[in-house]
Amino acid sequence: MTDPTSIQYIAATLFALAVIHTFSTKYFEHLAHIQPQHAGVWHLLGEVEVVFGLWAMILILFIFAIGGKQDAIVYLESRDFTEPMFVFVIMVIAGTRPILEFVASVVQRIATVVPLNQGMVMYFLLLSLVPLLGSFITEPAAMTLAALMLRDTVFSKDISTRLKYATVGVLFVNVSIGGTLTPFAAPPVLMVAAKWDWDVTFMLINFGWKSALAVTVNALTVTWLFRREFEQIKAIGAAEATSQGSKVPISVVLIHLFFLALVVLFAHHSAVFMGLFLFFLGYTAAYERHQNPLILREALLVAFFLAGLVVLGGQQQWWLQPLLMNMNETAVFFGATALTAVTDNAALTYLGSLVEGLTEEFKIALVAGAVTGGGLTVIANAPNPAGFSILKSKFDEQSIHPLGLLIAALPPTIVAIIAFRLL
Repeated sequence: MTDPTSIQYIAATLFALAVIHTFSTKYFEHLAHIQPQHAGVWHLLGEVEVVFGLWAMILILFIFAIGGKQDAIVYLESRDFTEPMFVFVIMVIAGTRPILEFVASVVQRIATVVPLNQGMVMYFLLLSLVPLLGSFITEPAAMTLAALMLRDTVFSKDISTRLKYATVGVLFVNVSIGGTLTPFAAPPVLMVAAKWDWDVTFMLINFGWKSALAVTVNALTVTWLFRREFEQIKAIGAAEATSQGSKVPISVVLIHLFFLALVVLFAHHSAVFMGLFLFFLGYTAAYERHQNPLILREALLVAFFLAGLVVLGGQQQWWLQPLLMNMNETAVFFGATALTAVTDNAALTYLGSLVEGLTEEFKIALVAGAVTGGGLTVIANAPNPAGFSILKSKFDEQSIHPLGLLIAALPPTIVAIIAFRLL
């Protein structure tokens, strides 16, 4: 492999600074409260979704200064921004009132069948059933649905900070591993499924049943641990996850589900799903009475975050790939789990797909490790910024502390490790 260029060294340094910045956002939010005269700047630096876009812009400025305008443009145009655009579109559609009401009604129906505390049952379903649905409606959609419903039900009550962080930790881990029942829903699986000929049967045998078991254990554990708190708070109903007003007609729900299905079907073709999205926006404007305000700002911030990760991540191959390829199957599993905490897990599996002659066991270990560590940080998995953006307003100073998330995500991550390595 050729020696790293000066731009690659600069990009690696900026990437490290961006990771440090992500863990410092709580500090900037605190500064915004104690220094109101500069609150705007501190709030900007405290937005996790802004971090990677900000440092990516600095990288482009370095490329422009060293190589000129053409080099900067060529590099930007060599990046694939399909995933950030897809996450933006799927977040907006999945976060609409008709879709939320539909999922809420399903969760409510299932919860009423179980003769236990309805709030506890619904909480369990939002942390288990909805993440597993991510294998079919995509992980970003599952994260958006679960986070919005948790925000408007459990998180709207007077609950402890411990429960909030435990919930976010389990949610992020379960969404990351819950999308592995199929080869088209989880970004790290998507990156390799076609090249390695992984179909639905392969995924179910090697990943699906293990991830489903781990998701269930994680959701059950956190529900049981905080059962006393659920008994003390006011009853929670899934209906609270949607706004007040007349019930959305079934025809409107079906049309929204149709748009959602089409976007998922054409997830790799940005020209198609962006066109569908424009039609969708026209439809929601025509039937505004059946809508809540679209979550455009949140979705745009998440897309900006992921686009920044694409730009910065594109210059990290020179050190990431050799690091991964010098490991055996066990080491690559734990190495991928750890590395995922500081880089997007889809980037890890993509780098693995560039190497020829890998054993099947090595490939499985690489992907399993990538999805296992997908809940440890906000940058570990593409859907995480969506959940972060939706839920952060319910935390102190409207920010989720990255260290708190890391600690909360460790126990469910250990459950995932046991499921993928020992079963």
